[in-house]
Amino acid sequence: MKWSLKLGSVAGIKILVHWTFVFLIAWVAFSESQRGSDTNTILLSIAFVLTVFVCVVLHELGHALTAKHYGIKTKMITLLPIGGVASLERMPEKPKQELLIAVAGPAVNVVIAFILWLILPSLQNVATEEFFTRITPSNFFYLLFFVNMVLVVFNAIPAFPMDGGRVLRALLAFKLGRVRATQIASNLGQLLAIGFVFIGLFYNPFLILIGAFVFFGAYAENMLVQHLDFLRGHVVREGMMTNFVTLTPTETVKDALNKLLMGSEHEFIVELDGQVIGTLTRMQLIQAVKEEQLNKPVSEIMSQEFTTFNVQDKLSEAYTELQKTRAPLIPVLENGRLAGVINTDNINEFIMIKSALTH
Repeated sequence: MKWSLKLGSVAGIKILVHWTFVFLIAWVAFSESQRGSDTNTILLSIAFVLTVFVCVVLHELGHALTAKHYGIKTKMITLLPIGGVASLERMPEKPKQELLIAVAGPAVNVVIAFILWLILPSLQNVATEEFFTRITPSNFFYLLFFVNMVLVVFNAIPAFPMDGGRVLRALLAFKLGRVRATQIASNLGQLLAIGFVFIGLFYNPFLILIGAFVFFGAYAENMLVQHLDFLRGHVVREGMMTNFVTLTPTETVKDALNKLLMGSEHEFIVELDGQVIGTLTRMQLIQAVKEEQLNKPVSEIMSQEFTTFNVQDKLSEAYTELQKTRAPLIPVLENGRLAGVINTDNINEFIMIKSALTH
């Protein structure tokens, strides 16, 4: 994610913290200062939040390492004020695999809580209401125990994008298939999200944020699965564009600007005798104009690192790659030569046509 700081890597998975995480730390410090806490208590509260997020990272690593067992890579884990997000390259379509990946995260929190329960003295004789109202060195790990249990319960909510929603989808998919299972889990998730927002209006505004996160997460998951279902069994050749404008490496920035103005293309493939040698975006052209490089050949400003598809590749995989990389367009090859280009808009139009034909 943009505007994130890399903290390190575990098993090849980047651990990032988003800049908005600063707001959480600031809010904790402000809340404690308003309660009249001294500096040591404020620092202890911040340390507690950071420790909780270590548990969150371990939770996400549970997902990521289980996914790795099934050949699914995780690019990064990003820490946000509302929790962690593991960016898996895809979710498995086999219900059993998705079930195990979804359960792996909360299982980590169960293990952490169990270890704390084993090593901490019993609270039977010392637990009071005041014991849990403010973080102190004596209750630090007791509160950590309860937070991990809360994480287990919260993630068990059967709503996307929480783990409980994926567990529900996986269980339903054994009988109903992935698409219908996703629709049911998504609808339930959105219903619960509306409930969160309603309760948040009267009790805790933070629930409104969680409700919005759940609602749109459930909607996006449902749309993605439906789209992939429409693309199932189709190849890239069926969804690619064959009418497009290309550039040769010797054409100048001025030539490219003329083609930009004359047509609807915003991005170009740079090719020579059918061999793709680069891609050029509108933003690269505008930057070249700002730097007064109108007479420079496009070969000097184009991107030489690019992804390609083959005409026989699965259209669903191309769609997933485009969604993941946000690439404006990708060249399509046949026998090593340029045969077409594909982008997200064109695949979405393909999906719209297929959807209309099935109704």
